[in-house]
Amino acid sequence: MDAAFTAEQDEIRRTLRELLAKRSGPAEVRAAVATPEGYDTDLWNRMSGTLGLPGLALPEEYGGVGCGPAELTLACEETGRALAPSPLLATALLAAPLIRALGAERQRADLLPRIADGSLTCALAVPGASLAVALGLTGDNRSWVAGGGRAGGVQARTAGAGWQLYGEATQVLDGHSAGLLLVAAHAGGFARSRTLLFLVRGEAAGLVRHRQPTLDATRTQASVQLRDVEAEWLGEEPVDVHGALVATGRTAAVALAAEAVGAAQAALDRTVEYVGSREQFGRPVGSFQAVKHRVADLYVQVEAARSLTYGAAREPGTGALALAAALEALRTVAGETIQLHGGLGFTWEHEAHLYFKRATADELLFGPARRLRERAAQATGLFGEVAA
Repeated sequence: MDAAFTAEQDEIRRTLRELLAKRSGPAEVRAAVATPEGYDTDLWNRMSGTLGLPGLALPEEYGGVGCGPAELTLACEETGRALAPSPLLATALLAAPLIRALGAERQRADLLPRIADGSLTCALAVPGASLAVALGLTGDNRSWVAGGGRAGGVQARTAGAGWQLYGEATQVLDGHSAGLLLVAAHAGGFARSRTLLFLVRGEAAGLVRHRQPTLDATRTQASVQLRDVEAEWLGEEPVDVHGALVATGRTAAVALAAEAVGAAQAALDRTVEYVGSREQFGRPVGSFQAVKHRVADLYVQVEAARSLTYGAAREPGTGALALAAALEALRTVAGETIQLHGGLGFTWEHEAHLYFKRATADELLFGPARRLRERAAQATGLFGEVAA
C-alpha cells in the first residue's frame, strides 16, 4: 500500500514527537501517573491548546481542525511511542464521536468546542466491564444491555422533566478525573428494554468516583457509582445507540492499533540500541546470529502491524484486524525486550516493564486478539452467514 503522508501529516508527527521527547520520557511518565489526575496537565494543555489533538477529527464548525482518521492515527502512534498518559483516548476517541453522532445540536454546540480546545475531558462509562463488547470489537453489542438487564448495571428512570441514574460502572477509562461522563444505562423496564446514553456532569450530586489500581498505570481506570444522579439524555429522540457505539469502536480500534504500533516500535528501538552496545565474550550481543534473527522477526511483525494500521486508517472497517495484529506485535516485542535486556529488563527501574504492562492491559481491555479476529470473521461472513 502507499503509506506516503502529506507535508501537514508529517508536521503533526514531527511536532508531537519532539514535544513528547522533551516532556514524556520514562521518568516523566512515572511522575505523571503519580499525580491525582494520572497525567501531566501541563503537557495535556500543550497537546490540546497548542497542537489541537482533541479536535483533530472534529469539524471546524465546532472548533476542531477538520482532519480525518489518518492524522489522528499518526498522533496516537506518537503518544503510544512515549506511553504518554493523557485523556486523549477517552475524550477524543470514545466520547466525542458519540456526542457528535447522537447529541442534539444544542449539546454538540455546547460540548464539542470545549472538547476541541482541551478544557473539557470526558469518559465513557459502560457497566459490566464490557467495553470491548459494547464497542462491537469482540462481540455483537445488540445482545449487551448496559450491564445485564433489569438487575445490575446502571438503571435510568424519569424524574420530572429529567432523568436519574442509579448503579455502578467499573474500569472506566479516566473516569476519576473527567469533567463529563457519558453513561450507558438501561431504561424502559423489562417490556420496553433499551440502552441509552446520558450526560453526567463531574460535580453532580450522588456521583462517587474512585481511581482503581491498574496493571498499566499509564491508562487510568475508575469505578463510578451513581446514586440517583441527575442526568441528561444524549439526544432528543430514539436513536441507534448500538450502531453509534459500533461506529465509534471502528475508529477507536484504529487509534488503539496505532498506539500499540508506536509502543512496539519504541520498545524495539531500545532493544536494538541495547544489544548493539552490550558486550558479551568481547563482542556486541547483537552481533550473534541468534540475536539478529530474533530482532529481525520483531521488526517484520511490527512493520506488518503498522501496514495494517495505516490501511485501517483509510478503511476503518478493518480496524479490529489491525488492532489484533498490533496487540500481538506489542506483546511479542515487549516480552523479547525483557528477555534481550537480560537481568536488567526485569527490574522495576527499567522502562521495559512499562511496555509489557501496556501490552498485557490492552489485551485485557480490548482483546484478546483471537476474539477480535473471530468477531471480524463473523461480521464479514467468512465462515458462514454475516453476523448482525
